[in-house]
Amino acid sequence: MSNLLKKLFGTLLQKPWESERAAIDNAHEGKTFDISVQKSAVLIIFGIATVLFSLVFTSYLYTLPPGQDTKYLLRPNLLWINTLILFFVTYFFNKITNDLKKKDTSKVKRNLLIIGGLTYLFLFGQIIFWFQLLKSGNYVSTNSYFANFYVFTALHGLHLLGGLLFWGKVSSRVLKLEQNKILEEEKNISALSLYWTFLLIVWLMFFLMIYIFNDAFVAWCKSLIS
Repeated sequence: MSNLLKKLFGTLLQKPWESERAAIDNAHEGKTFDISVQKSAVLIIFGIATVLFSLVFTSYLYTLPPGQDTKYLLRPNLLWINTLILFFVTYFFNKITNDLKKKDTSKVKRNLLIIGGLTYLFLFGQIIFWFQLLKSGNYVSTNSYFANFYVFTALHGLHLLGGLLFWGKVSSRVLKLEQNKILEEEKNISALSLYWTFLLIVWLMFFLMIYIFNDAFVAWCKSLIS
């Protein structure tokens, strides 16, 4: 990811839109970015998803009235367990990508199944927590605190379901392949790993924003947005 950012900003500094630079770039063949089609698609999804989640964050900051109790979700509950589950999913994805780089495919199939199982467990845990909130009388209409929480978790869950769709396609192919041919799916698996890492980062941003929430923090965020 860091290499991608370096290449991106390095290219921007070269000003490729200027005619002189365009002539230099046109003089050679090859790709400016060594990015697979799969990762390119994931980066496009990143852009769209970032806008959606940014709107939710902004809504949370601007609709939360002063003095509203924001400590409810910090009590011992499934959110903490689900956050840990997402960390494990990212860990196993990184393990798979590292193994593929080393051309070690012995544990790829098993780890892919673990990833799918943990992701479904996360979604199941979120549904249970929703029912717990509803049972305690905290609905979307209760206040803006819970309304934004429901909207965010619903969007995050939909993105995970979309990721599981592609995970299922890739996993079904990998499970049918012989060990020496699993490397052919490296680009697809790397793109999935990048996607899950993004969803973990988004989840942590929202989770930590709730965790460190106070009036000074909201005022600071509003000043940045303004």
